[in-house]
Amino acid sequence: MNALGAHWGPIQDGGRAATVKEILRSHDPSKPLFLYLSLQAVHTPLQAPERFLHAYHSVENPARRHYAAMLSCLDQGLGEVVQELRSAGLYQNTVLVYSSDNGGQPLSGGSNWPLRGGKGTYWEGGVRAVGFVHSTLLKRKGAVSWALIHVSDWYPTLLGLAGVSHYHSRYLDGHDVWGAISEGLPCPRTEILFNIDPVSKRPGGVGQKAPMTLHSFGVWDTAVRAAIRVGEWKLLTGNVGDGDWILLQRTRMPGGLERWQGLEKRRDQQRKSVWLFNITSDPYERADLAEARPEVVKHLLARLAEYNQTAVEPRNPPDDPMADPQLHGGAWGPWLGLEGEGGEGAEEDMKVERKVKVKHCKVCKLKALFKKGLAVAVKKMKQERLLAAAFRERSQVDPISLLCSLHPCGQQVMEDPVSMVIER
Repeated sequence: MNALGAHWGPIQDGGRAATVKEILRSHDPSKPLFLYLSLQAVHTPLQAPERFLHAYHSVENPARRHYAAMLSCLDQGLGEVVQELRSAGLYQNTVLVYSSDNGGQPLSGGSNWPLRGGKGTYWEGGVRAVGFVHSTLLKRKGAVSWALIHVSDWYPTLLGLAGVSHYHSRYLDGHDVWGAISEGLPCPRTEILFNIDPVSKRPGGVGQKAPMTLHSFGVWDTAVRAAIRVGEWKLLTGNVGDGDWILLQRTRMPGGLERWQGLEKRRDQQRKSVWLFNITSDPYERADLAEARPEVVKHLLARLAEYNQTAVEPRNPPDDPMADPQLHGGAWGPWLGLEGEGGEGAEEDMKVERKVKVKHCKVCKLKALFKKGLAVAVKKMKQERLLAAAFRERSQVDPISLLCSLHPCGQQVMEDPVSMVIER
């Protein structure tokens, strides 16, 4: 059995496509194969070949236009891989899994509508990701699965498909969910811990303004950013990210776009630190049941506390300007200096080398700090310029791009859309 995992994106350059094809051509069909593709797109920076962009010239939103073009490029890339599987005689015994890592970023061309929120949040628009499984081995084809599946489930599922029966499943977080996918059988997974993030508990956060006794039942600090799904219920605590429902520019809705944009911000959420939703009946998270179902809130808070008992305290060191890839040939890599190999006479050489490195690092550190400050200043200037231009020429700037400079989520969601609109 062969397993092919595709994560994120298209084979956009000929080098990668040639490498994948060569692997498939040279592989012995009698031996199992695991091939994992983890590529850049669809993701920022939004870039696509001109031939793909041309097909979407009528899309007014530039971010959305690039996003759609990248998706078409993705489709072509996966098509090439499948064709090569057929040519190499591997297709009939292959399981192809396409799995995303999170919801879309609405301010960078993505769309999660009608789900709430987006990438970086714990709302369904941020944690519910699309995916598919393609194989001749599926007993149920062309079906939509509503099973509760987590990314950690792929490992034991692929082990089971490969006939591995001696792994210690009790030490794994995942479950073998092939029966649920292939046959529609009950899924062994019944809950997902999305995250517990004590670092986000900071002064001025939403959770910090809420009384610690409100809805906490004495078992959980609701200022901590966390989310959990148990069966049909989902609980969120703390500052879980922007919870708006973001529509695309051309979406037609009763009452107009204005009725939906900024809906969450018009509500009084200042002292809110606990939300409860029945995801089965309310996947759009519009009916908060925290007040109506306190017994469910208490049960899910207790589950959070149980998970947290085995958590390791996070260690987040401060930023190091020396890590700037521009100081290392434009690539991420070790920047603290490589350990030299020992030997007679090597100690003195290492001392000299360290002295040179220290002098060099001081200069580089100053350069990195200067570049970091300059980048922040330039970004701020670009955002102000975009906002001014948007108000002068509203007809030429779509609402989603305008929101890039106004959105409260911060630097990460602004960066790419703003730069792209200005450069265009």
